[in-house]
Amino acid sequence: MNLLSKSEKRNAVIETYLNSPERQRKLYRRTLITVIFSQIFGGAGLAAGITVGALMAQDMMGTDKFSGVPTALFTLGSAAAALLVGRFSQKLGRRIGLGMGFVVGGLGALGVVAAALANSLVLLLISLLVYGAGTATNLQARYAGTDLASPKQRATAASMAMVFTTLGAVAGPNLVNVMGSVALSIGVPSLAGPFLLAAVAYLLAGAVLLVFLNPDPLLIANAIAEKSSEGSTGSSSQTLGEAAKKGVTLGAFIMILTQVVMVAIMTMTPVHMKHHGHGLSEVGLVIGFHIGSMYLPSLITGILVDKVGRTVMAMASGVTLLLAGITAATAPSDSMGMLIIALSLLGIGWNFGLISGTALIVDSTTPSNRAKVQGSVDVLIALAGASGGALSGMVVASTSYSTLSYIGGFIALLLIPIMFWLKSKK
Repeated sequence: MNLLSKSEKRNAVIETYLNSPERQRKLYRRTLITVIFSQIFGGAGLAAGITVGALMAQDMMGTDKFSGVPTALFTLGSAAAALLVGRFSQKLGRRIGLGMGFVVGGLGALGVVAAALANSLVLLLISLLVYGAGTATNLQARYAGTDLASPKQRATAASMAMVFTTLGAVAGPNLVNVMGSVALSIGVPSLAGPFLLAAVAYLLAGAVLLVFLNPDPLLIANAIAEKSSEGSTGSSSQTLGEAAKKGVTLGAFIMILTQVVMVAIMTMTPVHMKHHGHGLSEVGLVIGFHIGSMYLPSLITGILVDKVGRTVMAMASGVTLLLAGITAATAPSDSMGMLIIALSLLGIGWNFGLISGTALIVDSTTPSNRAKVQGSVDVLIALAGASGGALSGMVVASTSYSTLSYIGGFIALLLIPIMFWLKSKK
C-alpha cells in the first residue's frame, strides 16, 4: 500500500510538469545545477586511476609490459557499469541509475586501497573493475542534462555538465603528492593515496544525485514525449527508424575511435615520463593539463556543435588528435612543455569527438529508449578504451612511445573519410 501511494505521488508530481513549460524550464536548470555539482566530485574520482593506476601495476608486476592493464580493467569495469547504469536509468530514472553507479565506484576505490595495504594483485585487479563504475557514471551523467533540453540546446547542455568536471579532474592529479603523504601518514602506500580521494569523491557525487536529482528529468521527459505522441500516426516510423539507426551508428563510431586513441596515448604517458626521470608531481601536472583539456573546452565545444554541426566538429576531432599524436611522438623526453601541449591536444580532440557524438546519439533517440541506447553505446566506448589501454603497453614494450603516438594520430585521421562514407551510405 505504501509503495502504491509513493507511485501515485510520483505520478502526480510528473503530471504537474506536463502542461507547464515554465516548470519544465526550471527543472531543466535545476537538473543542470545538480549534475554540475556531482560532476565536480566525480571528476576528482576518475583522475586517480588515470594518474597512478599504471604505476601501481608496474610496481606490483615488476614489468612495463602489462602496465596498461589497470586502465584496461577499470575501463572494462566501466563497460559493464555503463550497461547497468543505462538499464537502471531507463527503468527507474537518472537519479537511481547515476547515484548508485557513483556509490559502487567509490566502493571500488576503497578496494584498491585495501589491495595496496595487503599487496594483493588479485584484489587490485578486482577492485579496479568495480572502480570503473565511477568512470562510466561520470561519463553518462552528461546525458542527464540533455533530457529536458531543446534540440538546439543538447550539445550545450551536455557540455555544461562536462565542463564542471574540470574542477575535480584537474585538482585530482595535482593532489597526487598531497594524498600520497596523507596515505603514508595513516600507514597506506603512497600510490594508493589518490584512491582515498577517489572513494570520498565518488561517494559524495552519488549522494548529491540521490538527494537532489528529484523529480527525475528522464521520467519527466518520457511523460512529456508520451503525451506529445498521443494521436500521432506511425506512417513515418520506418523512415525515422532508419534515420535514428544511422545517427546512433555515426555518433557511436565517433566516440569509439576517439576513445581508443585518447586512452592508448594517455595510459602510457606516465610510464614514459617515469622512465625518463620525471617525478610524480610532474606526471600529475601533465595529466592535470590533459584532463583539464578533456573537459574545460566543453562549453565552447557544445556551442560550436550546436551552431556549426556535429559532422564538422567530429572531423575537427580527427585533425586535433593527429596533431596530438605527432607532438607526443616528437617531444623530447625531458620537455615538460611539449608533453603538456601533446596531452592537452589529446584531451581537446577527445572532447570534440565526445560532444559531437553525444549530440548525435541524443538527436537519434527518444526518452522511451534514450538511457538504454546511451548505456549500450557507452559499453562500446568503454570496451574500445579497454582495448586501447591493454594494447598500448604491449605496443610500447615492443616498439616505443613515439610509435604508439604516431599510430594513434593516424588512426584518428581515418575519422574524416569514414565519416563521409557512413553519412553517404544508404
